[in-house]
Amino acid sequence: MEKIAIIDLGSNTTRLLIIDVLNDGTFSIVDQLKEAPRLGEGMERDGFLKPARIHETVCTLKMFRKLCDAYRVDKIIAVATAAVRHAKNQRSFLDEVSAICGIKLRVLTAEEEAMYVYKGVINTMDIAKGLIFEIGGGSTKIVYYNRRNLLNYATLPFGAITLTELFAKEGEDPAETANKIEDFLTEQLKQIEWLKEVDPETQLIGVGGSFRNLARVSKIMRKYPLRTIHNYVVTGEDFEHSYNLLKNLDIDRKRKIKGISSGRADILPSAFAAISAFKKYMNIENVIISGSGLRTGLMFNYAVPQTQEKPIQDVLGFSLNTIINKFGCNKEHIDNVTNLAVQLFKQLRVLHKFPRQYLKIMKVAASLHETGNKVQFYNFEKHSGYVVLNSNLYGISHRDMVLASFVVSNSSIEDVNLIEWARYKDFVTEEDLEAVKKMGVMLRLADSLDRCGLGLVKNINCDILGDSVIMKTEVEGDAGLEINEALQISADFRKTFRKNLEIL
Repeated sequence: MEKIAIIDLGSNTTRLLIIDVLNDGTFSIVDQLKEAPRLGEGMERDGFLKPARIHETVCTLKMFRKLCDAYRVDKIIAVATAAVRHAKNQRSFLDEVSAICGIKLRVLTAEEEAMYVYKGVINTMDIAKGLIFEIGGGSTKIVYYNRRNLLNYATLPFGAITLTELFAKEGEDPAETANKIEDFLTEQLKQIEWLKEVDPETQLIGVGGSFRNLARVSKIMRKYPLRTIHNYVVTGEDFEHSYNLLKNLDIDRKRKIKGISSGRADILPSAFAAISAFKKYMNIENVIISGSGLRTGLMFNYAVPQTQEKPIQDVLGFSLNTIINKFGCNKEHIDNVTNLAVQLFKQLRVLHKFPRQYLKIMKVAASLHETGNKVQFYNFEKHSGYVVLNSNLYGISHRDMVLASFVVSNSSIEDVNLIEWARYKDFVTEEDLEAVKKMGVMLRLADSLDRCGLGLVKNINCDILGDSVIMKTEVEGDAGLEINEALQISADFRKTFRKNLEIL
């Protein structure tokens, strides 16, 4: 295992991630720090980084270096973006950081920055056609892809800080300022010819701190039950409500809004105005929030070198393997159970009649069913359910994540917590509850059929005859324990599927 640190020095915020990288290329974040030294503030006047901002940034990087040393990181990957890229005193700033903090910053080109943002998104989201919009402190990136192939990108030389400095005038009506920013950005977008050729079915993906703040505000308004931001959908109505609320408040009242970072409250209206202009220009209502961007792109670039050539094809599979490795689960047992659960799902389709998309839910539940055992054996199913909900899974919708959590957390069909289920009433149905119970039984059968973890039961074949399901097992060795364990579930099988279960 290797421990690396990633430092992202932006125009507004500076972030540090400490990451464990395993030999198979999977990685996980073990710690992070975030500060807002506002390095790019005041640059619009003369193009120089200001002494006060440099001092704050150096103090921040010294703290970051201290934490890196405490963790004994093997390698620091430190990058700087728009503010340093455009600074006339770039060289002296980089030398000062190197001398005082012992950190060598690499200044990304606009193209490199856009590519890392793209890699962060494409390797963590299962969206066929995407238009990535990332508004930083000093620049704005737009990336268009289709079928996981990059088609076009553009970088605009302004972001939330620069737009605020250009247009926000003291004493001016905030709504008027927002209108000016929208008009300005619309004119800039007209100069990007390829935007006119974007497929109308393309989905808008929002990246960066402004979008994360938008998601948090939206979730609070909706009393959303999940903490996960990645893959959260902000509707057009929710955005307009948040935008109209924000642009009409003074700075003190903005800071009091739940979900808004105090270090971003003054520049967030400008960011929202830019988002509004882009949504209108592209005629797109909803925004899918990505919790992954430049830093995640840097992680994949280092830990999974093949992503430098082409993106990961199975986003969900890579994410599941990462969690399995993190918890040190028995990979062979996980593969056996997943294989048997998939076979059961297909063999019993005539009984459950679930559409194919439910198979993804079954695979997630089977892959992570044992993670809770690493917390405690007793009631490990509940711990596993918590892991599914709180591991920031990639390549899966929030609804499917919730259903997989319920499938894996219920040790019997009577064990579905209806009070907990009611928390997710906005995106689950009564039919989903029935599906959870049936898939839960299938998962427990699959787990029982690999009780020793030796893969003795290779295949199964189910015949449905009258009021019975005859399950024929193909085994290698003595699978008496496995079959006996599976038969213990026959009562729940009968209640759920209205059929008797026989196992041969």
